[in-house]
Amino acid sequence: MDCIFCKIINKELPTEIIFENNNIIVIKDVNPKSKTHLLVIPKKHIESIKEIKEEDKELMGELLITARKVAEEKELDNYQLHINVGHGAGQIIDHIHMHLNSNN
Repeated sequence: MDCIFCKIINKELPTEIIFENNNIIVIKDVNPKSKTHLLVIPKKHIESIKEIKEEDKELMGELLITARKVAEEKELDNYQLHINVGHGAGQIIDHIHMHLNSNN
């Protein structure tokens, strides 16, 4: 598989890890669009929201909870969470990930 996020998850590529557990990894975006720009990524390879299965609902909930916890640890009162779905909407990497952005 030639997925950059899978390579990061498997420690084949270096990156700045903000948080990691068995299911989720949070990294700094290499091309930040705001003062704080993090990527919240499930370790399970799912290409897009279009590919989510019923069995993934717990993982997707954990993605949101992890984003909230990281925002709290970073003391971010105001932030944005967004997921791009499809290349036309700005999804560059075919592995679900959520952007956590803040100018705090």
